[in-house]
Amino acid sequence: MPFAQLVIGPPGAGKSTYCNGMHQFLGAIGRKCSVVNLDPANDKTSYPCALDVRDLVTLEEIMEEDRLGPNGATLYALEELEENFGWLEDGLKELGEDYILFDCPGQVELFTHHSSLRNIFFRIQKLGYRMIVIHLVDSYTLTLPSMYISALLLSLRAMLQLDLPHLNVLTKIDNLSNYAPLPFNLEFYTEVQDLSYLLPHLEAESSRLSHQKFGALNTAIIDLVEEFGLVAFETLAVEDKKSMMSLLRAIDRASGYAFGSAEGANDTVWQVAVREGMGGMDVRDVQERWLDAKEEYDALEEQELEEEARLRTAAANAAEGKYQAEGEDADDDDQELANWKNGPLPDSGVKVHRKA
Repeated sequence: MPFAQLVIGPPGAGKSTYCNGMHQFLGAIGRKCSVVNLDPANDKTSYPCALDVRDLVTLEEIMEEDRLGPNGATLYALEELEENFGWLEDGLKELGEDYILFDCPGQVELFTHHSSLRNIFFRIQKLGYRMIVIHLVDSYTLTLPSMYISALLLSLRAMLQLDLPHLNVLTKIDNLSNYAPLPFNLEFYTEVQDLSYLLPHLEAESSRLSHQKFGALNTAIIDLVEEFGLVAFETLAVEDKKSMMSLLRAIDRASGYAFGSAEGANDTVWQVAVREGMGGMDVRDVQERWLDAKEEYDALEEQELEEEARLRTAAANAAEGKYQAEGEDADDDDQELANWKNGPLPDSGVKVHRKA
């Protein structure tokens, strides 16, 4: 049974970067992976694209022929893909049992109230794929309470609309230390704890939000999110191996891959680490790594990288010296053989007596 990730999120959340990083990481741990581009506007993918919706329809063609804007053209393109689902089905069959990453468009209408993307996902599910939605949200949204509440509403709406196993992920967590300090620890935001603590910060954010009507609206929105109790966040720094491993572990648990994967004996150390849950990062570890002691961790990692580079250089020099020594020995043997050919063979001390 093949598995798939459906990567969604607003523009700038890092969907293509995530697909590229996850594709490389899965390849490093020995999991065969392919990426399918479902964004008709993405004409320059940073990853090797196994199947591209632009081979079926492009955004430029729709905008020119139907005189639509970018958003309307994207919606029309997904409707076109839904009508021609056989093209996608044939392409997926050629990929066999590969682990699939679907890079989806960034228009939020597609995963909040438009039905085409949802219908496409369900039809892919009927092909036998075990799917999970990965909803990416830029961690910059944590810096303002109003943006964080908006991200909560967007995540909740996507979960209700798509009705599939779902993980919300705060991306670019390694950049969070470059912004103003957060009023609460990272765990408050990832676990979506008592949101009433945000109300004073919402009022302080803008004078308009301190109005009595806005106060009642903010309270109603917070109560709505807490009443559903569905939204929580994982964290990701896409260039950090431990962060990627921790996220993949959560994805495998939520999608069922951890209970029915094809991995077995003779696995690499990274495969064993992912399967056994090694390297998992608690949100408090993330807080310490990327916020509280980022400079110390960066310096330590730089030292480790320099040490690894030094060891690789020493090993390469030792191997080169060994090859040169073997080459010199081979040259000596060749010269000795040439001397034998040009002159009489040396006496071995063995006497041969032939019978008459």
